[in-house]
Amino acid sequence: MPEPTKKDETPNGQPEESVAPDSNGAPSLPEISLEVSPPPEAVAEGKETVETDGKKPDLTEPEPLEAVVAQETSPAKSNSNEPQAGVVGVKKQAESTSSTVKEEGPCSPPPPDDGNAAATSPSPTPQAEDANSIKKLSVDLPNDSVPVPAMGRKDSVWSLGEGQPPEDLEKPIDTPPLSTLLIERPQSGSVPVGGDISFVAKVEAKDLLRKPTIKWFKGKWMDLASKTGKHLQLKETFDRFTKIHTFEMHIIKAKDNYAGNYRCEVTYKDKFDSCSFDLEIKEVETGSQNIDIRSAFKRREPKQQDDAPEVDVWEILKNARPDQYEKIAFMYGITDLRGLLKRMKKMPKEEKKSEAFAKKLEPAYQVDKGGKIRLVVDLADPTVELKWYKNGQEIRPTPNQRKYIFEHKGTQRIMVINNCSINDDAAYSVAAGDEKCTTELFVKELPVKIVKGIEPVKTTVNERIELECEVSEEGAQVKWMKNGVEVPTGVRSRYRVKSEGTKHYLVIDDASREDTGTFSVMASGGTSEAHVQVDLKPLKVYQDLQDATIMLGQPIKLHCEIYPGNVPGRWYRNGQLIQPNDRINIIHRNKVHRLEIETSSLHDAGDYTFVPEGYSQSLSAKIHIIDPPRVHLDSLNFPDNTVTIVAGNKLRLEIPISGEPAPRVVWMKGERVILESGHRVHAETYGDQTSLTIEVTEREDSGNYKIVLQNEAGEATASVKIKVVDIPDPPEAPLVPVVGGDWCTMTWDPPKYDGGSPILGYFIERKKKQSSRWMRLNFDLIKETAFEPKKMIEGVPYEVRIFAVNAIGVSKPSEPSKAFTPLAVTSEPTMLVVDDVTDTTVTVKWRPPETIGAAGLDGYLVEYCIEGTNDWIISNKEMTEKTKYTITGLSPGCKILVRVKAINAAGASAPRTLQHSILVKEVIEPPKIRVPRHLKQTYTRKVGETVNLVVPFLGKPRPKVTWLKEGQVIEPTHVSIRNTDCDSIIFIRKAERSHSGKYEMTVQVENHVDTAILDIQIVDLPGPPQCVTIEDVWGANVALVWTPPKDNGNAPITGYTIQKADKKTMEWFTCIEHYHRTCITITELVVGNEYFFRVFSENMCGLSENATQTKKSALIVKEGNFPHDTAQHQYHAKPHSFTLTPTGLQVKIPEYNDHDFKEAPKFTQPLINTFAIAGYNATLNCSVRANPRPKVIWMKNKITIIDDPRYRMFSNQGVCTLEIRKPSPYDGGMYTCKAINDLGEAQVDCKLEVKGGFTFYELMQRGVPLHLIDKYMNETKIVEQEKQN
Repeated sequence: MPEPTKKDETPNGQPEESVAPDSNGAPSLPEISLEVSPPPEAVAEGKETVETDGKKPDLTEPEPLEAVVAQETSPAKSNSNEPQAGVVGVKKQAESTSSTVKEEGPCSPPPPDDGNAAATSPSPTPQAEDANSIKKLSVDLPNDSVPVPAMGRKDSVWSLGEGQPPEDLEKPIDTPPLSTLLIERPQSGSVPVGGDISFVAKVEAKDLLRKPTIKWFKGKWMDLASKTGKHLQLKETFDRFTKIHTFEMHIIKAKDNYAGNYRCEVTYKDKFDSCSFDLEIKEVETGSQNIDIRSAFKRREPKQQDDAPEVDVWEILKNARPDQYEKIAFMYGITDLRGLLKRMKKMPKEEKKSEAFAKKLEPAYQVDKGGKIRLVVDLADPTVELKWYKNGQEIRPTPNQRKYIFEHKGTQRIMVINNCSINDDAAYSVAAGDEKCTTELFVKELPVKIVKGIEPVKTTVNERIELECEVSEEGAQVKWMKNGVEVPTGVRSRYRVKSEGTKHYLVIDDASREDTGTFSVMASGGTSEAHVQVDLKPLKVYQDLQDATIMLGQPIKLHCEIYPGNVPGRWYRNGQLIQPNDRINIIHRNKVHRLEIETSSLHDAGDYTFVPEGYSQSLSAKIHIIDPPRVHLDSLNFPDNTVTIVAGNKLRLEIPISGEPAPRVVWMKGERVILESGHRVHAETYGDQTSLTIEVTEREDSGNYKIVLQNEAGEATASVKIKVVDIPDPPEAPLVPVVGGDWCTMTWDPPKYDGGSPILGYFIERKKKQSSRWMRLNFDLIKETAFEPKKMIEGVPYEVRIFAVNAIGVSKPSEPSKAFTPLAVTSEPTMLVVDDVTDTTVTVKWRPPETIGAAGLDGYLVEYCIEGTNDWIISNKEMTEKTKYTITGLSPGCKILVRVKAINAAGASAPRTLQHSILVKEVIEPPKIRVPRHLKQTYTRKVGETVNLVVPFLGKPRPKVTWLKEGQVIEPTHVSIRNTDCDSIIFIRKAERSHSGKYEMTVQVENHVDTAILDIQIVDLPGPPQCVTIEDVWGANVALVWTPPKDNGNAPITGYTIQKADKKTMEWFTCIEHYHRTCITITELVVGNEYFFRVFSENMCGLSENATQTKKSALIVKEGNFPHDTAQHQYHAKPHSFTLTPTGLQVKIPEYNDHDFKEAPKFTQPLINTFAIAGYNATLNCSVRANPRPKVIWMKNKITIIDDPRYRMFSNQGVCTLEIRKPSPYDGGMYTCKAINDLGEAQVDCKLEVKGGFTFYELMQRGVPLHLIDKYMNETKIVEQEKQN
């Protein structure tokens, strides 16, 4: 509810009308006037009338909407400034029971110290006002912009208030204790319309533990906290240094209805303080007094739209609440709602006549505190039940209290309120059926007077002072002041306030000189003051200060005792005031005063004086400080006295020193003294500093440097560590212990020298081995010494290297690691099945994995576990390369599960596990010997060769194997026999002819027997023919006959070799080789030569070691000349020619040159390009001629074929053959046959193409490298495209 405020005054003292004319001369619509006769008490007492303006600030700017409109009647022309009397009726809506009242009348505001409202001074009494002066009220109804929940709030409308239960009405009101929190109060002010103004309140927070609570009010109840917006702003600040809270209220672009009385309330726990102030809004003056400047700023009325709403919409708006206007406008399509509302304001409204009340309550009543008031209402129907309410709470009569008295006089109903107090200042209402009328009761407090004032006091310090006064009323609030300033009475204050009935006391327990002054007490009705004088007591010195000599750094303690003990004092050094701090502690306890300095310094030397406060007498002492030399390394702020510098930079280290007298300084590194005349490293000392300078730092400059200071007071030493840092050395080459399919794990050791600075991390680079471009793998430093590079290409070799990084920089790269190739594990093995089961063993077999990868396949690992357990046991400790394995050592009758893993360089593959368990139990299988094909015929070997025959067999359980030779048991010393579960091996390390014969092998399983016979033939070189004779000699021919050798070497004689020799030279020449008959004719012999002949026998092992020679020679003679020389056992042949001479016939023997049969290799039949079918054997043939016999070499793609089981090579009588067993597309390519002897070499080439090729999987199973498979697949595609074209 608004607070009654002081009416604006004109210069002549007459009240000024607050109604401003509109643009057309009509009075302003938002306000209506009510004229009410004042109460008789006010007329009798002749009280002055006061005009109060309770309108709230229009912060949201929409114009207020009137719920009831009435027209004030006034004369057309009047020169008087007094208000004209008129009667205005007010109609209230049922939905809205609150309004804002502007009152002019005899109601006086409460005094200034009232906590509920702010006071205003009465205005001058109008001259024309008589005892029947009227009371004038103006009502502002809430506008349509106020939401429904806010309609009942005190800060927005005139509420009926909140009453008290009947049983609480007689209880005394708890009034908060009077205290002073505000050190600066907001002052009244004025501002023109549209201007800005600020109000400031300050609260001291020294004695407060938290922020106080402040509230701003307009009038009596309107809380401005909910009205903040663009016209009203509240601000709070706190100064941490002065400990003052500042609260500000800013009014922006003030309007005329903002004028009135405002109040500021501050609350902190049980403390309360308030202050009232006024705001005056001045009209903007213009040249002509007839023009209202406010009308120029009014919002222009918008043009009415052509389409006026229908009549039923008007009825709806008339009967609706203001908060429903916008909803109705939206429902019926009204676009100009504001214009419509303005028009509705101008429409006259009929006043609804009350059916229950013949006469309602007056709008407002006023009564003095302690008086009584009568509230009278006249009923139209006396039988209607009547209820009285206070602030919305029903007032019920009780028999034992006389506070409220209810009277009935005819149709009048009267409620008398006795002994009115501040609690009775409220809104009252009376309800008759469904109708209700309300009024407002104002209770005026009487001023409190001081009956007995305070008296002057004169005393000394530390005494107790008690000031006493007496007032006219118990429970009254008074305010104590000192020198015009309110006395603080907080928790930590030296002042205490107490009251006993009408007496009030101000107590000072321990008086001091500051308490001297004028104290006053203020009440609402008067003031009393008195002077208080506090003097000092005479000073006595019990113990004076003593001179002292102190070692630097030792504590200084000065002590004195004086009386009185509570007198404070000040300490001075050399005339300068000493303030306490962290190092200096000033202590005052009773009579004792102490000055303590924890650590003395040179500046602490001097004359110390203690001056008691308020006395002219002082105490003095002299302190002398001794200072031995010191090195102040702490001021350098170097951790652990270590100076770090980057190599190559200049170092200048300045260290503060102290000592009196100035000490002598010596710098040393180890046993070497650093001189001032040094070139690169030198030391200097000047003033209170010593410095070490290194022009260009090096790693060798790192170390401890010692500083030695000496003076008369002593000696001091200190050490400084200089650390020269540099980039670290490169780490060692990294190691790659683990390699995956596209990743690896690398580790390395930190560099041996970290550059003097901790290693921050490492950078990693990698590259392909064939490439020269390094790639950085990490851009954030790696702290650990391990890393896992990823996203590498499988099968491609890589190298990695490391960079070490410290705070200085990045090291040089390490040496590259050993090349590594990322390899992936294979897929799991395929087609795992059980091959054999015995009582203690299980044999399984499988196929290689489908995917092997670039790492190849190293072998397999076989594991098994007993059914019902999860403990897998490794059967083969070492990997097996075969796809078949026998698990041994099993318990008969158990069931096991078996799995196989493929192992390569990348690790173990996923296991392949048998789907079902295996029962370890042997099954009898009859024996069966599987004799190899080559042993089904006679097995022939030469003497001295090794015989190693493997004969496989079948049978379960393990068969018993026996061997017999020619029906006799074989002696182990001659032949070694070794038997396994599936085969038997007969081994002869060095074969002899006695080993030849038939060997019988018997395999037996229980009653089942199988037998096989092996025929082994050990052959040797044959003996020479038994006898060689010359059968006949004719012409150039000789017929020879011989008999076969006695020893054929245990092999058939395959031929003979015949040689001849001239008797003169006895050099043997082969006439013919591999001759099969035992007689031959040697032709083309030389006439005149005499020949011997010899014959070698030959079998599959070769020529006999010796030859049989003819005993006689054969002489080839010319025809016609047949001398006989039987003595010489010679055969003579006919000569080829002869010559007749005078002396007779003479034979001419021709000269023959021996024919040289040696020649370099020459291919008489070259290789031919061949097509082969995959899976079928292919043969390459060529023939070569050479003497001596050449060495034949076969090559594929220029690579020599050596010990490859897929190839077989033959050479017989100059015919060279290469057999390729079951070729695959990989076997295609360029083949070369090369023949070499001492005279030269020759070669021929051909191209082999294999048709019908293998799949990628088959090639991987055969172990073909990946790059060759890729090449083959590309060539196959090209060939297929050529065929299609």
